[in-house]
Amino acid sequence: MSADALTLTGRSIRLSRRNIDALITAIALPVILLLVFVYFFGGAINTGTEYVTYVVPGVLLLCAGFGSANTAMAVTEDLKGGIIDRFRSMDIGGTAILTGHVLASTARNLAATSLVFALAFAIGFRPGASAAGWFAALGILIAYILAISWLAAAVGLIAKSPEAAGGFSFFVSFLPYPSPAFVPTDTMPSWLQGFAEHQPVAPVITSLRGLLLGESIGHTAWVALAWCAGIATVSILIAAALFSRRTD
Repeated sequence: MSADALTLTGRSIRLSRRNIDALITAIALPVILLLVFVYFFGGAINTGTEYVTYVVPGVLLLCAGFGSANTAMAVTEDLKGGIIDRFRSMDIGGTAILTGHVLASTARNLAATSLVFALAFAIGFRPGASAAGWFAALGILIAYILAISWLAAAVGLIAKSPEAAGGFSFFVSFLPYPSPAFVPTDTMPSWLQGFAEHQPVAPVITSLRGLLLGESIGHTAWVALAWCAGIATVSILIAAALFSRRTD
């Protein structure tokens, strides 16, 4: 990783600290949603295990989705503000600029993830994962965060305004709902089950839940990582092409 990318990561983190409203929303909203799901709906949903334990992986992915919206908005704001032209006059490449945004997004998401875990433990979350299971779950979660952060960076290069870029959060945050995140897929209508079980988010959630519970997940983790790698690779290629087009 280049020194430029690390410097720009620090810049993005400092900007995040100054944007208090967006930071509070990205961190507090997943915490509120965890409480809503557990205490409003948990008593009516039979998942075969404590609902707080069942729902935590889905809330973690919601958390990542909300955080990625800030990445898309930050990239668009840089384009509109002209700061990228200044960076390029200093011979800082597009890869370093976008990597800085993505790594800052990852740091923000991991901070929000820590809060979600802390609250989950406080209200009854009791995972049975081994140390290896925890590391594997963290690796899959980071892979997912990196993938959607790169996707958000590409969206930020497409969007014409920060508000339009922020709309990206709706799509990413919606994906966990038609999946095994909050209810078993066999409770869904038959026409929806196929999508819910095979969309990109599904193997990530299934892997996280199985690893945290100490259960066997078979090849699901590799499917999840393949989805993450595919999304990240395509997003990086698109972002590189868009950056050149927007800044030349």
